[in-house]
Formats: sequence, C-alpha cells, structure tokens
Amino acid sequence: MDHHLAQVNVSRLLAPLDSPLLADFMAALDEVNAEADRAPGFVWRLQTEDGNATSVQAFGWDVAGSHGMIVNLTVWQDVESLAGYVFGGQHVQIMRRRREWFARAAEATTALWWVPAGSLPTTDDAEARIRLLRAQGPAPEAFTFRTHFPPVDGTAVHAADDWLCPA
Repeated sequence: MDHHLAQVNVSRLLAPLDSPLLADFMAALDEVNAEADRAPGFVWRLQTEDGNATSVQAFGWDVAGSHGMIVNLTVWQDVESLAGYVFGGQHVQIMRRRREWFARAAEATTALWWVPAGSLPTTDDAEARIRLLRAQGPAPEAFTFRTHFPPVDGTAVHAADDWLCPA
C-alpha cells in the first residue's frame, strides 16, 4: 500500500478537562484509545507521554469561546478501517454522549486525507486540512466519510447513509 489515511477531528470543550462535567469522558479515554490501537488497520495516533493528546496545543484559532480544543490525529490503512473503529465498539458509545462534553459546531470538525505510507501528519497539516475542507468542501486534498476519495484517481465516493455513524 503506497498511501495511508490521515484523520483529524477536533472538539471544542464545554468545560475544562479536569472539571466534573468531563469526568466520564476522561475516564473512558484510555480504553477508547487502547481500542483504537488494537483496531484492524490502525497505524498511528498522536499522543503525549500520558498516552493521549489532550495536552497537545493546536487549533487555537478555532476555540470560539470554548474552554479549549482537543485534537485527535490518527493514521489508518484505509477509510474502511477507520470507519470500522469510529462507528463501532466503545468509540460509538462515547460519540453518542459527545453533546454532554463538546460544543456543537456548524463547520467541519473532521477531515480525512491521504499521506504516503510511512509518513506522519503534523498538527499543522491537520489545521490546514480542516481549513481547506471548510473553505471548499470535500476534495481529494481534504474530505469526509460521506464524500471520500481514493488515494490515486481522485473520483469521489459517496457513502450510503447506512454506512455512516449510528451515534
């Protein structure tokens, strides 16, 4: 495989990470991350010595009056592998509760794009892809689960509604 799929999703916090409001989210984070690490097709995820990325400083321009941003930046073998993890297991249980912890956003908060196999995206790459997706909509350089692109020919693939998130 010449390419891997990079993925970023960001969330605006409704309260500080150490607040009672976010206690359930923080308590589930290690297991959700471990589930990702074991998932078929998983390649890499951004993390600090703590094993998560909650202390990574990025997307400061997008805070929008929230208590800050959290960033999830990962690499997968393909769109199907990422979707299998995101839309199943414990992750989907967390997604069902996301409105308790994160502000609703009117603009894209998740972007997907292809990277050469063996390379890792940076938070600067992720910020650029979110900005690009927000500015132009899905394209080969930054796309979504609903409208994604293969790594080579750039022909859009439109996902069936039943393939998307059940949360």
